[in-house]
Amino acid sequence: MNISDLSPESTEALLVVCLLASFADGAKSSPEHEEIRRMAAEFEIDDAGALIRRVLKGQESLESATSRLGSARERLLAYEMALAVCEADGPPGSEESTFLKSLRDHLGLDAEQIHIAEAEVNPLVLAPVETPASAQSTSGNGGLILKYAILTGALELLPETLATMSILPVQMKMVYRIGDSHGTRWNRSRIQEFLTVAGIGMGSQMLEGFARKMLGGWGRKLAGKSAGKIANQATGSILTFATTYAIGHLADHYHRQGGRLDQASARELLASLKEKARELHASHWPEIQAKAASLKSSNGSFSLGDLIR
Repeated sequence: MNISDLSPESTEALLVVCLLASFADGAKSSPEHEEIRRMAAEFEIDDAGALIRRVLKGQESLESATSRLGSARERLLAYEMALAVCEADGPPGSEESTFLKSLRDHLGLDAEQIHIAEAEVNPLVLAPVETPASAQSTSGNGGLILKYAILTGALELLPETLATMSILPVQMKMVYRIGDSHGTRWNRSRIQEFLTVAGIGMGSQMLEGFARKMLGGWGRKLAGKSAGKIANQATGSILTFATTYAIGHLADHYHRQGGRLDQASARELLASLKEKARELHASHWPEIQAKAASLKSSNGSFSLGDLIR
């Protein structure tokens, strides 16, 4: 289902559900809260900023949010998105599992609907990061990183929620492949630790991707035209391209330094790499658009084949 097809009321309710999902695990609440506060500041120009702040203040509830979702497809979408946020850093813990059960109850999902949602989300978000050796890049890590940056920048141009869910797993696979090229086999947990040191909050990163796409709904409500939506898509592509590029080169630098990189240095380098990547985005914009078009199957829907191999 495309986020762009939703009404502003349903869009708002979905974002509340995703925000509540990001707070479900108390163990990671502090860094996630900081990331989400940053989001609220960045979205000041839209109703989204006020909504995020209401959630942070405890003024929005799961019950009120789910009651605003009308169709069965919207309720299923709410569960898929919340599940993706909770699984961004691995299988849900006990608190997240409790939240997801409460969400299922509020949404009134039956066993078949739950199975459909989990069958869509789990293979993508929880997919192993390992890549067969035969798939390794022969053009060096610079080329590999640019390829992944173009891919994730293209994913931001697609309206489907599965496209947004796929960005973080794609970035993790890239980090794995870079480590493998240096003779280091990282598992999912090690990659998560590396991203955390670099200041990449996994749950909040996925949530931010959903929020950016949802801003198209507020743009239509406020402006009554598509210009805001197009601008949001382009902005999202720039930010995701830059983040992927920066993560990739930071990982490559980390291995070239013998696995030594402190938190302050990592975050400073990540910021400078993002700035460089934002400038590169324009020169690769035609490739990003072409890649987005290629990710569509013959019937116009999003194809996962290029992402999970």
